[in-house]
Amino acid sequence: MKLRFLWQKRKSIIFTWLISYSAVLFIPMIMSMIVYSQSSEALKSEIHRANDSLLKQVRYSIDTQIDLMKRLNMEITWNTKLQSLMYSTKPSSEAQFLAYQLAKEFRMYQTSYATIDEFYVTWDQESSVLRPGNIRDRETAFDTIHRTGALRYEQWLDMINHAPNNAFLLLPHADSASPQTSIAYITHLPKDLNGKQTGTVVVMADLERFQKAMESVSWFNGGQLLILNHDNQVLMSNVPVTGDENLMLEQLLDGDHVMVTSSGNGDSELFYIQSAVSDLKYVLRIPSNMYWQKAEYVRKFTYVSILISLMGALVLTWFFLRRNYSPIQQLVQSLSDKNSSEERTDWNELHFIQKAIFNTRSEKEQIALQLKSHHNVLRSNMLSRLLKGRLDTLISYEEAFKSFHIELKSDQFAVILFAVENHESLYSNLPGMDMNERRKMIPFIITNVVEELVGQRGHAGYVAEMDDMLACLVNFTETEDADLKEDLGWIAAEAQRFLTRFRMDLTVSIGGIHSTLSGAAEAYQEAIDAMEYRMVVGKREIITYDDIRMDTADTLQLGYYYPLQVEQQIINLIKAGDFDRASAFMNEIIERNTNKPFVSLTLAKCLIFNLVGTMVKAMNELGDGDSSILGDNPLWMDKILACDTLQEMQHELLTLLKEVCAFAAAKAESNQSKERAETLRNLTAKVIKHIEEHYHDPNLNVNTIGERFELKGSYVSKLFKEQTGEGLLDYITKFRIRQAKLMMANKQDSISDISKVVGYNEVATFIRVFKKYEGITPGKFKEMN
Repeated sequence: MKLRFLWQKRKSIIFTWLISYSAVLFIPMIMSMIVYSQSSEALKSEIHRANDSLLKQVRYSIDTQIDLMKRLNMEITWNTKLQSLMYSTKPSSEAQFLAYQLAKEFRMYQTSYATIDEFYVTWDQESSVLRPGNIRDRETAFDTIHRTGALRYEQWLDMINHAPNNAFLLLPHADSASPQTSIAYITHLPKDLNGKQTGTVVVMADLERFQKAMESVSWFNGGQLLILNHDNQVLMSNVPVTGDENLMLEQLLDGDHVMVTSSGNGDSELFYIQSAVSDLKYVLRIPSNMYWQKAEYVRKFTYVSILISLMGALVLTWFFLRRNYSPIQQLVQSLSDKNSSEERTDWNELHFIQKAIFNTRSEKEQIALQLKSHHNVLRSNMLSRLLKGRLDTLISYEEAFKSFHIELKSDQFAVILFAVENHESLYSNLPGMDMNERRKMIPFIITNVVEELVGQRGHAGYVAEMDDMLACLVNFTETEDADLKEDLGWIAAEAQRFLTRFRMDLTVSIGGIHSTLSGAAEAYQEAIDAMEYRMVVGKREIITYDDIRMDTADTLQLGYYYPLQVEQQIINLIKAGDFDRASAFMNEIIERNTNKPFVSLTLAKCLIFNLVGTMVKAMNELGDGDSSILGDNPLWMDKILACDTLQEMQHELLTLLKEVCAFAAAKAESNQSKERAETLRNLTAKVIKHIEEHYHDPNLNVNTIGERFELKGSYVSKLFKEQTGEGLLDYITKFRIRQAKLMMANKQDSISDISKVVGYNEVATFIRVFKKYEGITPGKFKEMN
């Protein structure tokens, strides 16, 4: 039984490893050569490690000084007195006193940070410099701190004002002994509320303090040590920098790194390390020939290694065999627990693990197939969140796009919105399907058609269900904006035309073109806004956001045209029962407002409600507050509110108007005899004819007309208003204005001549009356026509 078990275990990986490790016993010389060939690399690696350790020691020493500079800089920056000085609007005297207190407080910082050789704050508002214990103007402070001949005053100002924030730079430092160069840490204070620069904090430490930390490394192997800032500018070096060093520094990468470079003096090794507290880099350069000075030592060490390898081969083979096999044995046992009731037939551990992995991958593929079946729903949900501006997702949209095989062609996006206007009739045309399948079929058809049309224009389109509509996110290729708008219009028109084959009535809205993913949400909102305008333009139309967008410079869009005198005139016509003229006036008001380029939806609804209110006022003035007309139509207001478009509202409004006018006419007929009505109509016709024949007479008025018909002017005006719903004087004025507009349309006569022709001796009077009734001056009207 034991022999049988051992025979089965012959396929185990442990036997293969045993043979492999035993090969060490037969090829010691080969191992020795390998050791020798690798010894030089090992030596180099050890030297790298040693130099890296020394470089880290230097980093620790220098970072300590840098950290002190940054801490002092932060304490100064957040000093409450400094904040109050820089960002308050105190009088100059109080500000100077506060600056004096701040300079005294800087002395405490000078004592606390003894290793900081110099620090100051520029005060841009007063063109001054705050130092420990004193305040100086900029030029005096420059002479005191930096006047060594190495830097001009203008250069210093430019460096202080335009240096990057939190940057390390070299600045000259003039002290009592001899001019020195210092490493300066520069921080710009935040700008004030007006966006102006307030000041800059400068903390300086002389290079002497950094030189001491570099001496131990520079002695090691005669290397060269440099300190670089964020832009790889050399702040300090223990030996002069040559052109070769500059070339090497340009090749520096981020992070710790070692590289071999060639120079005029032979190959060299370049080590560098990032500062732990700042963006400085510390670079060490040492000659390559130092590695081969110990080559003889390596050769002797190789001979010793041969003997050691022969003696320890057996022990190491057994040790590593058990150590390496143990995790595989544990892995096999963990995988075997699932099928413990079954007897193992495969004694090769790797084959067993491979089979287990294959089974796991099969399960994973089955899960992937299930996810793929929900692909469209998940993609639609993702696009829906994107279009609604939800960018704070757990998984970035870039990763989501990869999951759904969405490739962005550019960063320009637009949204086309599709609303199906005849859902109910479509469902009835799809027999043999339940309601759920019918609802899925319509989006499926629209999605395939629209995405295909977008692809024909060279762009990418992705359709998602958004509430009761379908939104297509269009990702453009790089093209001119004018061409992109033309493509959007073609896609919308072609989709609308093609889907009529499936008896679909679509209203399409198009948003603007925007950049970045956040712009896609803005484009969707614009498409929503455009879709709402189907109330004005009607269903089954293509509405572009650029066409309905309100222009802030267009002051005519701040309200709608429906003056009180026109409303009163409509009320009079309703009371007179004149449906034809009342409906003509209402249609004219609606057309005049809706023909504007950009009409507000709110104002359009307000206009309809105002017209409804006009009819209610007319009924009340007829003395029928509890009118049977309105009582017989209890849902008349609900019918108007239920309309989807302005045209439907207008139709319902005119239907109600017809009933109201019929009721008013019947009531008017009952209040006067037919004979009197006929007489009044004849009188009205004669008055109108008289006005048309004598409108050019400046003396034409209510009294002269009354004299002409041997009646009082006020009585004639009253009779005229009862018949026409309009005052006699208003009719004269409007008739004159209509004649003036006809003459102005020819653009031949001047405004002065036209005013005299239509019965106005004073042109100012004509202009005032014209503007009152038309809303604009005659000159403006003439320019427009």
